Amino acid sequence: MKPILIACLSMLTAFGWSQNPVQWTTQAQKTGPNTYDLTIQAEIEPKWHLYALEIPKNGPLPTEFNFPNVELIGEMTHSEFKTDYDPIFEIELDFYDLEAVFYQTVSVEDPNIKTIEVEVEYQACDDKLCIFRQETLTIALTGIAEAQQTEDLTALTPESAEILSIDLKNTHLLTQNINGDEESSGLWQLFVLGFLGGLIALLTPCVFPMIPLTVSFFTKQSGNRSRGLTNAIMYGFFIVLIYMMLSLPFHFLDSVDPEILNTISTNMWLNVFFFLIFVFFAFSFFGYYELTLPSSWANKIDFASNKTGGFIGIFLMALTLAIVSFSCTGPILGSLLAGSLSSDGGATQLSMGMTGFGLALALPFALFALFPNWLQSLPKSGGWMNTTKVVLGFFELALALKFLSNADLVAHWGILKREIFIGIWILIFGLMVLYLFGIFRFPHEPKKTKLGMGRLGFGVILFAFIAYLTPGLIPNPGTNLKLLSGFPPPTFYSIYPQDTDCPLGLECYKDFEEGRTVASLQQKPILLDFTGWACVNCRKVEENVWSDPEIFRLINEEFVLISLYVDDRKELPENQKFTLKYQSGRERQIENVGQKWAAFQAINFQSVAQPHYILMMPDGTLLAPPQQYTDIPTYKTWLKEGLKNIPDQESELSDL
Repeated sequence: MKPILIACLSMLTAFGWSQNPVQWTTQAQKTGPNTYDLTIQAEIEPKWHLYALEIPKNGPLPTEFNFPNVELIGEMTHSEFKTDYDPIFEIELDFYDLEAVFYQTVSVEDPNIKTIEVEVEYQACDDKLCIFRQETLTIALTGIAEAQQTEDLTALTPESAEILSIDLKNTHLLTQNINGDEESSGLWQLFVLGFLGGLIALLTPCVFPMIPLTVSFFTKQSGNRSRGLTNAIMYGFFIVLIYMMLSLPFHFLDSVDPEILNTISTNMWLNVFFFLIFVFFAFSFFGYYELTLPSSWANKIDFASNKTGGFIGIFLMALTLAIVSFSCTGPILGSLLAGSLSSDGGATQLSMGMTGFGLALALPFALFALFPNWLQSLPKSGGWMNTTKVVLGFFELALALKFLSNADLVAHWGILKREIFIGIWILIFGLMVLYLFGIFRFPHEPKKTKLGMGRLGFGVILFAFIAYLTPGLIPNPGTNLKLLSGFPPPTFYSIYPQDTDCPLGLECYKDFEEGRTVASLQQKPILLDFTGWACVNCRKVEENVWSDPEIFRLINEEFVLISLYVDDRKELPENQKFTLKYQSGRERQIENVGQKWAAFQAINFQSVAQPHYILMMPDGTLLAPPQQYTDIPTYKTWLKEGLKNIPDQESELSDL
């Protein structure tokens, strides 16, 4: 029999979740003298994925069933699954959401058998954690559907509970969790990015000249200052409302299927389409053509606003602004749309970004209506606005490359490895610097362009950015361009061969006792990393969090890294195999490395999920609460807090 993948993974605590994210129900229907149709149903918690029966090589672990002591008739069938691209494994994966149903026909020759057992091995992941489990399902041959109970590790016999246990101190920390509210933080980040996009749009020739004209209209044509001020504020409010309303159709799609926006965004051909659209946007900013909505739209709405008057007229005036400024705001909004679709928040994040964008556009109209004297300080329209558009065009080209990179990862073309991507970015921003310094110009621009201090200063900043990008062309795990995390391809998608199986080229140990011995000799604390070869979220932390230069330095210099893989199927030597016994009388054999470390994690640290991180001294003293999937600031604070809590060494580490 194939070795069991994972054992004793069911101690569910407040730190992780309150129950197994996958619950099983079984049923058998007799179809002949000795034959039965088995139905095995999995109920999956929202946001969790259960992987399909067949998964490509180098992907996560598939769901596998083993039917001992019965004869199988035909192949197992299953309900419909979803297919989506996974940027970590760089392949398309089949998985189930909310429910999965598996069907198998079996023959049971012994008429005295009333129940049969089925072993199921599976991996399940959400957007932060993964679990690797083995369950034994009992199927009654009575035709009655029965819910299956997950074996609870807390029901181990005292003798089994002592297996692999270590003497831990400060165990009260195991029930604490220092993760912040990342979802709320992410939404506000999108709002800020949208707001910055709106500020940039204000500087374009489609929007900037309209500010003094519109404010003057409200202050002079409204009869009195109070009414003009009210109208200007309502005008700004309607601008925000209009841009927020643009996201409403995506909420409808999100309600039909919460995963549809992310599924669409990770489609290979849609990413190619986004790439072409962004290139199209870029050349419009370069001045080769202009993107405009039909002029009749603006004319009709403008006429209606003059005829209607009141708040409805002001709303139509705001709508006119949105239409006539589309040639400048459209590409920026397109960038915001594509970025939101590629994120986990979908329509909600898009609404936050759109609201921020509309607020940035609306603020000047309200502020200048409040303080009309400020209009005198506005810079005059001129060539600087065209320069702004061209610079935005270069940024659109840089963003376009991200979507081509996504498609490249999906299709395995291998044309945009990390270093090639960075090289093209260096070329794009290098051309932008040459443009800002007046080395070349576009055909529609005047032959002589005055080079102001702002233009030259921004060119110097871009030159410094190119210098920052340059180390990304060489294989250096300590220089990983953390400011650009998520834009270039992952570090392992490289033109250079990867000669280590430790994350980011760090030195790590894959045996706890070996790593603890090294930590004792070096008098360093331990960063204990419970992970899995097939753990998507573990790779995300390594790629997006550990790659931060300061976090990388701390792990590399201040800790001994011990990475224990709970899905490692390497068989244990005979003298290291053991049996876990439950108070219910059930036994489970621990036969491979992954089972050992999974049991070790559950017995000592009351957790079944990965990634799971522990800071401890070699003598078992815990230095901080455990950490799971989180962001850079939280993880960095957690590492430093652990260093400060090292017994009798606070003064030496106070400068960290």
